[in-house]
Amino acid sequence: MNSRGLDYTALTIVIIGAINWGLIGILKFDLVAFLFGDLGWVSRTIYTIVGICGLYLISAYGRITDGHNA
Repeated sequence: MNSRGLDYTALTIVIIGAINWGLIGILKFDLVAFLFGDLGWVSRTIYTIVGICGLYLISAYGRITDGHNA
């Protein structure tokens, strides 16, 4: 998978995680816990993957280019 594919995959996962946090904040509804159980190994794995993707996307700040330079 090239860097661009990894970027889009990580961004998609982080967006899903952000939607879950929005549901928690607004409705007090944790979709991951609802689907996979309260902090079972599957839920913990999903939360970990979302966190790793968020950390990976920090590197996007160094790779964002102005459209005029591309």
